[in-house]
Amino acid sequence: MTDRLEQSKALASDVRLSILKWLSEPDVHFSHQVTGKPSEIGVCVTLITQKLAMAQPTVSRHLEILRRAEFITLNKIGRWSYFARNEAAIAEFKGWINEHL
Repeated sequence: MTDRLEQSKALASDVRLSILKWLSEPDVHFSHQVTGKPSEIGVCVTLITQKLAMAQPTVSRHLEILRRAEFITLNKIGRWSYFARNEAAIAEFKGWINEHL
């Protein structure tokens, strides 16, 4: 079962909200990704790190929080990690919020 408190905490960060926003239109925000179309394979963690202008371990921590909250998915290709929004989980959370608030 999904932990709604953890999901709520995951959204309590401007950085994580920015990541989710960018991943909602990955081909627009990460069109320079050369390893594959962002909307098909996800966005490379390196490009997210560059866009945030933060240290890679910090960005990885934010991504892990979003992944644990089930708002993003991880796609490993070789030694590279690609992230995409989990639209089903986001829609479910929105529905839960609408139902309970």
